[in-house]
Amino acid sequence: MSRDSLAVNAATIRGVEAFRVSCEVSCSGGIPGISIVGLPDGSVLEARTRVRCAIRNCGFELPRLHITVNLAPAELRKTGTGFDLPLAVGILAATGQIPRGGLDGLLFVGELGLDGSVNESRGMVAYRHLADSLGLRLVCAPESPVGPDPQRTLGLSNLSQLRGGALRIPTLDAPVVSSVSPVSPEPLDYRDVIDQEMAKRALVIAAAGDHGLLMVGPPGSGKSMLAQRMTSILPPLHNSEREEALLVHSVAEEDIGGLLAGQRPFRSPHHSISCAGMIGGGRPVVPGEVSLAHGGVLFLDEIPEFASNVLQALRQPFEEHEVRLVRADGLYRFPCRFSFLAAANPCPCGHLGDIGRECRCSPAQIEKYQSRVGGPLLDRIDMHIFVSRPDSRLVVRDEQGTGSDEMREKVISAREYAAWRRGREPSEGRPTVSSLSLGADARRSLEVLSRQLGLGGRATVKVASVARTIADLDHRARVSREDVGEACAYRERSR
Repeated sequence: MSRDSLAVNAATIRGVEAFRVSCEVSCSGGIPGISIVGLPDGSVLEARTRVRCAIRNCGFELPRLHITVNLAPAELRKTGTGFDLPLAVGILAATGQIPRGGLDGLLFVGELGLDGSVNESRGMVAYRHLADSLGLRLVCAPESPVGPDPQRTLGLSNLSQLRGGALRIPTLDAPVVSSVSPVSPEPLDYRDVIDQEMAKRALVIAAAGDHGLLMVGPPGSGKSMLAQRMTSILPPLHNSEREEALLVHSVAEEDIGGLLAGQRPFRSPHHSISCAGMIGGGRPVVPGEVSLAHGGVLFLDEIPEFASNVLQALRQPFEEHEVRLVRADGLYRFPCRFSFLAAANPCPCGHLGDIGRECRCSPAQIEKYQSRVGGPLLDRIDMHIFVSRPDSRLVVRDEQGTGSDEMREKVISAREYAAWRRGREPSEGRPTVSSLSLGADARRSLEVLSRQLGLGGRATVKVASVARTIADLDHRARVSREDVGEACAYRERSR
């Protein structure tokens, strides 16, 4: 480019990925002003005002020239406030107010304050991933949450620091998170849940095999307590799971402090949530609750109260562990592999099947209430259990049951055995009954029970899969008849 032109590396967020953008700046005669082309959205166009004030308040001069900024590639829509910093750097370098040396090896992302201060932008983890993949060093605000490995990241607190050149920008030495949630000194433990050993057994099976679980029971039976402690029995996050979860949380402007500390996410959206809030959407398109639960737990309390379209939108994420949103500007993909838990009352008053309490709902009211979830979604939930009210005598005595440590050991052991078993067998993609190592008695029992319960093809495979997990808990290569019987007991118990 000519002496009055310059290209600075920038980026934009699309979905959970950052894409490289070349911020080309050219100064020429004409009416003074700044023109931005290349499909910028409103927030990018507003950068002109912020950049003018920031340049002047930092002691630089804004030349009385017409400045043209081209954001290439032009067909990619540019969103976000992260273009403030590269735009200002391009103008200052093109007009000779800061050295040009070293700019080619840097990726600039940041929002500018009117005083020239550099602030973090949405999706800093995605920007860091892009910079690493391109062999560039990311330049951003010092407090930007870029993830666990910031050694190649430079922290720029104010635009005036560029007077000495880009090579003098200091490096971030340690992960810095803007608002880290404090880790509770007393984490939730299943030992606090009294007289629910059967439910804990179901939760161990669900955690060991990544099975969805629906808990039905009267108010006060402990359904929410059981769900809130699910992350305490899951194994630690793998590096790949953590990186994907960090990307999603960063793009959604959620706190990543818990993920950096190794905690699995737990999401429990209110039943008034919209379909876009659950699955993802908006403008710009951002991930929803199912993706924010990636690597952790998604818990829907009082699931019959959720809107029908919201619940039915969960069917595809359940099957494919990925959200695909098609918009006018293309396809967006968000990961969503999570442990699913749901809770519901058995009837509108909540006392159907409750010992010692009379249900006053009519059969029509009960049927209408239970049908709100819908058969297609229920068919995709592997396990259904009834959670009875705990014995009040045990509650008064403050007795304790099985704790999270013991349950987590069982889950990790079962997962390790299952991984070893699958490593010895040829991969067949989605599980089938024939690939789950059922014995002859187990197969006959599955045929009879599936016919008696009226199970369809998907439900039959899910029962066999739960039975396989039960066998993995005991480190048994073959699924027994008893395993199938227990798995069938976890099917349609709520009806």
